Amino acid sequence: MFEMLIPKLQVDTVFDIALEDLYRQGYRGIITDLDNTLVGAKAPLATPELLLWFQKVKELGFKLIIVSNNNMDRVSRFATPLDIEFVHQARKPSNAPFRRALKQMDLKPEQTIVVGDQMLTDVYGGNRLGLYTVLVLPISVKDEGFGTRINRRVERIAKFRLRKKGLWHEEDKP
Repeated sequence: MFEMLIPKLQVDTVFDIALEDLYRQGYRGIITDLDNTLVGAKAPLATPELLLWFQKVKELGFKLIIVSNNNMDRVSRFATPLDIEFVHQARKPSNAPFRRALKQMDLKPEQTIVVGDQMLTDVYGGNRLGLYTVLVLPISVKDEGFGTRINRRVERIAKFRLRKKGLWHEEDKP
């Protein structure tokens, strides 16, 4: 069970993802979480650096969609001005929002990357469907909701167990 929580790649931020390499490997779509992956949980707008990252994503030819467990108002206010498609109230790690995102992008799981800050929602959900999972460090944990704080505690237990099995190494980022 804990093995399904191991991402394919771990980086500090979305800016550390080698997009060109992944595109060359045949990936064509990015499903990304919003809160604490792209911006802090309370940040209403994209940073200038993030806007440049979105531009790079599109210039390389990736399709992009935000899949968030947050509500319509929060996700729409962020994504709509940027002309980014989204799935709100996703209930990750359920398969349904990931399948919906794949259908919207018209891509197969083996062509798609999932980027997120949580092992229990983003990584587990993506791994269940065979997506390439990327775990980033959370941008800000001080504004996280109750459910996310519980998830973080479970993640610490999972990392401890994975370390004992030799599957999670101390030098691994998140």
